[in-house]
Amino acid sequence: MNEKILTAAQMAACDQHTIEVIGIPSLVLMERAALKTAEVIQEHADGHKILVVCGTGNNGGDGLAVTRLLYLAGYDVTAVLLGDPDKASAQTKTQLKIVNYYEIPVFDKLPNLAEFTMIVDAIFGIGLSRPITGELAQVITQLNDAQAEKFAVDMPSGIHADTGDILGVAFKADITVTMAYKKVGQTENDGITYAGEVLPVDIGVYQE
Repeated sequence: MNEKILTAAQMAACDQHTIEVIGIPSLVLMERAALKTAEVIQEHADGHKILVVCGTGNNGGDGLAVTRLLYLAGYDVTAVLLGDPDKASAQTKTQLKIVNYYEIPVFDKLPNLAEFTMIVDAIFGIGLSRPITGELAQVITQLNDAQAEKFAVDMPSGIHADTGDILGVAFKADITVTMAYKKVGQTENDGITYAGEVLPVDIGVYQE
């Protein structure tokens, strides 16, 4: 996999180029991201009870797709969708529709975390630029306190993608599965510790 390290803006440009110039639909890229993430999780998931915590942006869509793939592969997995599903991104709404088709349980608040031995963070992606406050900050603190193996999808929620700084509070991952290229924030400041082992996966997004 390519060892380039990109900023959030550079990664967004890669996405845009792939979707608009190459012509690969964004939902296809999301599905590939979920497939690659699920593959990594499955290497660690045997015997685990898995909780995937999703936001309403596209990172949450990745998380819902990961949930579905793990469920269909026979893993014990539950999803949480934080926020108003009516305000979710179009792709995340599509993923929620698919999850609902399979009757996979999706909660609107955290269940008893003591029941889970693996947590997957898909709350915020690389676009976060403001501090996390209020209930979402409490959620991330609770997730960090849980005795579970922890994975992040693309970027640990609360880590600035360009600086590695903590935006109020941040999810502390053991492994971060990041799309296409490492991000600067995973290699600097608190991002180094909070991202844990960073594994870039090829989802078909490329620079020009």
